[in-house]
Amino acid sequence: MGTHLRYTRHFGEKQMEMNGAKEPTLRRAITLPHAVAMVVGTIIGASIFVQPSEITGRVPSIPGMLLVWVVAGVLTLFGALVCAELASIYTRSGGVYIYLCEAFSPAVGFLWGWAMFWTMHSGIIAAIAVICARYVGYFVPLGETGVKVVAIAAILLLSGVNYLGVRQGSNLQAAFTVGKVVAILAMIVVGILFGSRLPPRALPPEAWSFAVGPQDFLLALVAGLFSFGGWHMVTHNAEETVAPEKTIPRALVIGTLTVTACYLALNAVYLYVLPLPTLASSTRVAADAADALLGFGGGAVMSGLVVFSTFGALSGIILAGPRVYYAMAQDGLIFRWLGGVHGQYRTPHRAIAAQAIWSSILVGTGTYRALFTRVVYTEWIFFGLMGIGLMVLRRRADTQRAYSVWGYPLVPLVFVLSAFTVVLNQVVATPVESLTGLSFVVIGLPVYYLWARPGQTPMGSSP
Repeated sequence: MGTHLRYTRHFGEKQMEMNGAKEPTLRRAITLPHAVAMVVGTIIGASIFVQPSEITGRVPSIPGMLLVWVVAGVLTLFGALVCAELASIYTRSGGVYIYLCEAFSPAVGFLWGWAMFWTMHSGIIAAIAVICARYVGYFVPLGETGVKVVAIAAILLLSGVNYLGVRQGSNLQAAFTVGKVVAILAMIVVGILFGSRLPPRALPPEAWSFAVGPQDFLLALVAGLFSFGGWHMVTHNAEETVAPEKTIPRALVIGTLTVTACYLALNAVYLYVLPLPTLASSTRVAADAADALLGFGGGAVMSGLVVFSTFGALSGIILAGPRVYYAMAQDGLIFRWLGGVHGQYRTPHRAIAAQAIWSSILVGTGTYRALFTRVVYTEWIFFGLMGIGLMVLRRRADTQRAYSVWGYPLVPLVFVLSAFTVVLNQVVATPVESLTGLSFVVIGLPVYYLWARPGQTPMGSSP
């Protein structure tokens, strides 16, 4: 264990002893099926129903498009394997935060948590909630205010479920994941059965070409990687997972492979049903495919699926985030009261409430749009550091792991290079927005050194 974090935890424990406090602990209730459902359900949100057009627009060929999805799935699997080994070493809640603290210093872990709460994680919650609400508007007329109300209601409802217990939250997540996977499989079957009834289409020779420029392929790959986002979140709940050193690695591998298979099959259906130019230009590709298969009204079916899918993804994201803030509070890096565990429900109830409030504020003010687009790419900086951190930890004699990355060191190296390529691509494409977002993350450094670094009185404690 890293020296800085070990000192911080010891200080926090001594402070609790001085205060005579003996807090309840988190309840272990997440089994392998729950963990797999969390990986699958968190990744599959709304992107697969709209993102294929972004990829096909950049790579307008059938083999090229499918190759993008394969490469994105493989790189996601590499990241999951890196996370799996780290999860087998450290079984505290907090996931990436813990790994960065242990490999480097609490300052790096603090920056991850800082960016998570204020922008990355809360911004994702707000964005997905708004997408969900907008598709609800397909069935019930909603103005801009109505969309915000429905989005905030979804955040508060799912936060309330998770407040009442990790078992309730993980069971809900599992139910939604099963539902959305069944729906995707049903769409694949319908596409195969009814696609042959559509008028035959002649494909131009270039549709089968691999002649794609490296820049276009990279931009398409970045879009594909973002569609796989959220795979790491299952590690945040390690202390609530049964045998986390074994369960989390298995869940990461099974989950990412399942999602990759679903994405490839669903994209094959899109290609089978829709003309390539339509697929490249569509902003609602799944709805267009459903309309082609089922006639007018298929869009209503897909709108319902998007609502179901985004609501399920939102459930998993809301479940994961507070465990990072809980871990940071336990280490004294943020307000100590955020690390409280509910005596009856055994959940980090204050962290859940804080996340719900801030995410709702982002929805209500609409500020999540700027924050999300400017800062979401910075997540990949930390992913790259996480991969480097694994190699750093491998060199320490006292590191004990229950799982080893296949293909080490090639797999972590490829993932690290890919992560930093994503960041570099974003900076080159949108330098002003990217640097603005990065500067917001860097602001966390003076906050850490002036207020939260180890050796100072933990936040919320008496000196």
